Amino acid sequence: MTSPAALAPQHAAADDAALALRLFALCPAGLGGMWLRGPGPARDALVERLGSAVRLRRMPAHIDGERLRGGIDLAASLTAGRAVQRAGFLAEAAGAVVVAPLAERIDQGLAGSVAQALDGGAFALVLLDDGAERDEVPPVSLTERVAFACELGVVAPQAIADGDLPEAVSASALPPCNDEGLEALAAVSLALGVHSARALRFAALAAGASAYLGGRAAVTEADLAAAARLVLAPRATQLPAPANDDAPPPPPPTEDEGGQGEDENEAEQTVPDTDQLIEAAAAAIPPGVLDMIAAGRTRRGAGSGSGSRHFSALRGRPLAARAGMPGGGARLALIDTLRAAVPWQALRRREDGADTRPGLRILKDDLRVRRFEARSSAVTLFAVDASGSAAFARLAEAKGAVELLLAQAYVKRAEVALVAFRGTGAQLLLPPTRSLTRARRALAELPGGGGTPLAAGLAMACELGTTLARRGHTPLLVILTDGRGNIARDGSANRAVAGEETAQAARAIAASGLGAVVVDISPRPRPEAAALAGDMRARYLPLPQASAATLSRVIGALG
Repeated sequence: MTSPAALAPQHAAADDAALALRLFALCPAGLGGMWLRGPGPARDALVERLGSAVRLRRMPAHIDGERLRGGIDLAASLTAGRAVQRAGFLAEAAGAVVVAPLAERIDQGLAGSVAQALDGGAFALVLLDDGAERDEVPPVSLTERVAFACELGVVAPQAIADGDLPEAVSASALPPCNDEGLEALAAVSLALGVHSARALRFAALAAGASAYLGGRAAVTEADLAAAARLVLAPRATQLPAPANDDAPPPPPPTEDEGGQGEDENEAEQTVPDTDQLIEAAAAAIPPGVLDMIAAGRTRRGAGSGSGSRHFSALRGRPLAARAGMPGGGARLALIDTLRAAVPWQALRRREDGADTRPGLRILKDDLRVRRFEARSSAVTLFAVDASGSAAFARLAEAKGAVELLLAQAYVKRAEVALVAFRGTGAQLLLPPTRSLTRARRALAELPGGGGTPLAAGLAMACELGTTLARRGHTPLLVILTDGRGNIARDGSANRAVAGEETAQAARAIAASGLGAVVVDISPRPRPEAAALAGDMRARYLPLPQASAATLSRVIGALG
C-alpha cells in the first residue's frame, strides 16, 4: 500500500500540471506553451483535455525542413512545368496549438524555424519530452519560449482533473503585476539563477492569469507564488542562498514616514514577502533539477545523451540534404535534387533556344546528397590502482561499478573498459564491451598487490582512449588512485623518475582532449591526486569510501 508521504509529490505535481493547463488555456498566445516531461497516460490525458478547448496540430516527429517551412511541390511542379509552391506545416498550423512529440530529438535548425514562428505569435507550442536522461531535453530555443514545465512521470492519469477549461483571452485582458510584484518575481528569479528575461515575463503573465481565474482585479501574493512555482522553479540552476539571520534590522521609520496614515500602512501590507516567495519556489524545484544542480550540471539542448554527435553519410537520424556529388559513401538525395532543379527549368529551356525536348535539365549544382546525424557510443574507461594492501577492495568496487554501468549500457549506448596497473606495468583486463556476461567472466579473478606503476597505467589509458576517439567513440577516463606512483615505466623502483613520468603521462592526456576524472581513493585525501588531476585537466573527486554504487552514480552524473 502506498503511503500518504509517497503520494504527496504525485498530488503536488498533478495539481501544478492542472493549474498550468488552465493558465495556458486562458492565454495561450501570451504564455507560449507547455513543456511536458515524462511519457505516460497522465500526459496523454492532459493533452486530450487541452484538445477539448483549443485546436491542436501534431507536428510529425521526423519532419524535414522543406515540409516544416514550405517549398516546392514537386508533383505539381512536374505536372505544370513550372515551380509550384506548397505551404509548410508552420503556415498550416497558424492559430492552433502545435504538439511536438519526441521534442528532445528536434534538430537545432528546425527548432530555430519553430522559435521564429513562436516569436511572431503564429501559434502556441506543447513539447512532449520523452528523454531518458535528465539532461536530454528539447533545444533551449524552444524551452525558453514556453512558460510552463511539468513533470508528469509520477502523476496518475486520474489525477488530471476533468472539467471545462477557461475561454482564451488576450494578455492585455489580464490584471498586470505592479512594480512590487515584478520586483519580487525578479528577486526569486535571481535567487534561483534564472537569468532569462522571457522567464520573468512569463512569470508576470502567469501571475496575472492566476488572478484572472480567481476573479481578482489585482495580483496577490498567492498569484505571485503560483507563478514562481510553475514558471521559475523548473528553470532553477542554483539553490537560493540561506537567509542571513545576522543581518541588521531595518532602520526605524522617521517622523514623516510614521505619520503617513492608515492608507499608507495598508499599502505596505500588500507588498509581497520576497523571502516566502523564494522559499515556496525552492520547495517546488523538481527532484531531477535538484540532482542536476547538486551535480553542477546544466541542461543541454536537443538530447545530449551519452555520446557525442557527428555527421554520417550512411546511417543515423536523417538531416537536411546538402549540395554535393554522390560517391565516396555519399548517396544521392533524389527528391531534394529534383526540388533544387525544378525552379530553373523555364530559364534553362529558354537558354536551350528552340529545344523543346521533354524532361528535366539537371545540372551539377542541383545535385544533393543525403546526410545523417549519428551518435557515437560512450565508453567509460576505468584505470584502477591495483597495488598495495587495499588493492582487492578497490578492484572489487571497480568491478561492481562496471557491472552497474553495464546494466544500463543498452539504454545509454555505453560501453565499459577496465585497465589495472600493479607491479611493474599495466594490463587491459576488460576491452570495451557492453556485454554484462563477458564482463563478469573477465572480472571473475582480478590480480592485485605490488608496486604502483601509475605512469604506465595512465599511458595505457591515454592510448586506448585516443584509439577509441579516432574510431568515433566518446571515451571518459576514470582514474582510481591516490596519485603516488613509485614504479617507473622501465619497471625500476625509482620514485623520482616515476613522478616525472606520471606528470608527462598526465599532460599527454590533457593534450589529447580526452574527458577524465581522478577519483582519490586514499583514506585521507592528499595533494598528489589533486595535482595529478590538475596536470590532466580533469575533475578531481576525493572519495575515500568509493563504493560501487557511489562510483556508478558519479560516473552517471559526469557522463
